[in-house]
Amino acid sequence: MSVRGGKFAGFPHHVIVFLAPATIIYTMFMVYPLLDSIRLSLYSTDGTGAFHFTGLTNYITLITDPEWSNAFWNALKNNFKFFCVHMLVQNPIGIMLAALLSLPKLKGRTAYRTLIFMPTMLSVVIIGFIWQLILSPLWGVSESLLGFIGLTDWFQPWLGQEGTALLTLALISVWQFVGIPMMLIYAALLNIPEDLTESAIIDGATHWEIFWHIKLPLILPTIAMVSILTFVANFNAFDLIYSVKGALAGPDFSTDIMGTLFYRTFFGFQLQLGNPTMGATVATMMFGVILVGVLFYLFVLQRKLRRYAL
Repeated sequence: MSVRGGKFAGFPHHVIVFLAPATIIYTMFMVYPLLDSIRLSLYSTDGTGAFHFTGLTNYITLITDPEWSNAFWNALKNNFKFFCVHMLVQNPIGIMLAALLSLPKLKGRTAYRTLIFMPTMLSVVIIGFIWQLILSPLWGVSESLLGFIGLTDWFQPWLGQEGTALLTLALISVWQFVGIPMMLIYAALLNIPEDLTESAIIDGATHWEIFWHIKLPLILPTIAMVSILTFVANFNAFDLIYSVKGALAGPDFSTDIMGTLFYRTFFGFQLQLGNPTMGATVATMMFGVILVGVLFYLFVLQRKLRRYAL
């Protein structure tokens, strides 16, 4: 740093000029609401609506009081189920599709890429409405489609049963968003030097052997990043459940996740009055779960996978 013309003569002021707008907007709409939600979760209201500082009382109530804890643990359990379906179904399918699209001799891969990614660009409300029509026992086409292949007996009102509603919604979400992991992993596969694969082909390796022994280890950092993005997205999920099953996340709260629990708690629904302090507590717990997952990725997985980076 130069000392001519003052102490900070050599300071790159243009960096502040370019970063300031983004920093201010991010602070106003992300950091401040988050900190204010944490602050609000430490208060409770009395009969007059006045706020009183109560410390961690709301968290203890949410976890231990049966009036709140049953709904909280049910929503958290359903959220983990929702996430597991995406991890075990969406991401492996995304890896498989990316591997197929990266084959140099595959014809029409641009069209396939576009068709697979297209549902991602549609509104979640539209997706939910369309799949409600498809799966409806009254006027849906799913029963007829199963009849064409002789599986009419397999048809059930999947969205109306407690045991299948959450799984069905998770699979609908997988169908819509599988294009995102596919494109991220596809981009990582394209960055692998061709010299590695060409040498393996000369040595007589098949495409499967090349992918399993060469490409897969090199894209493990990308797969880990896709996994943490899936984790964050699923624990922020709300719109699909709300658009299909409403705020009550029926039947009998079997599709209730943290997002719908927060909505009912904070804003109220039907006969349930809104409670902003308990709603802020639920939101903070959501943030805590996401934070633990992200820290696990940063300090455990990322360090172990650095050696695979190109």
